[in-house]
Amino acid sequence: MTPRRGAASRPEPSLGVEDRLVATASKLFYQEGVRAVGIQRVIEEAGVAKASLYAHFDSKDDLVAACLDQRMSAGRAQVEARLLGSTLDARGKLLALFDLQGELIRDPEFRGCPLQSVSAEIAAPDHPAKRVLVAHRQWLRDLFTALVTEAGLQPAAEIVGALIVLSDGASAAALVDGSAAMANHARWAVERLIDVSLQAPSTRRARDGRR
Repeated sequence: MTPRRGAASRPEPSLGVEDRLVATASKLFYQEGVRAVGIQRVIEEAGVAKASLYAHFDSKDDLVAACLDQRMSAGRAQVEARLLGSTLDARGKLLALFDLQGELIRDPEFRGCPLQSVSAEIAAPDHPAKRVLVAHRQWLRDLFTALVTEAGLQPAAEIVGALIVLSDGASAAALVDGSAAMANHARWAVERLIDVSLQAPSTRRARDGRR
């Protein structure tokens, strides 16, 4: 089903020109795809002059990168807000991350992971959005690594990789199947993965050695 052209609402008029462009383009790109949305469409729906767009962005590619960066920054802020000051242990924090993903997937406006969507549409290795993609993936890997290490899970590298696969898979499967249940399945698998690792002899020895 093709979204209606009027699906993206006008941004708040109080926003500056650059913020209005990013807010409008980000919503359109996410709903309909980067390639399907042209610059003129963004200009019209943002209510700005063409010259204003090119005063802030050299090209559509730069606008795409700015939109992805804004979405990824907002996502990181959500994660940090959920974990900051939390009394949960590392196991609880890992599960909380997948609880948050479930909430995002159940949102009526969910159209898949924006990072996956943009990555699938952009093949050029020198596209400015690629740097945003790489930076966010590293942030995610570092976050999982820190929590897995704190929890004392072994083998750490393999568990981090599995967590990333489960996170990616939940978003992709939920979009393809149109079912938020995929988020529940991913969380179930994460909980079992953690508990099996905690019960493994090598993990128990490592934890006992730190006492």
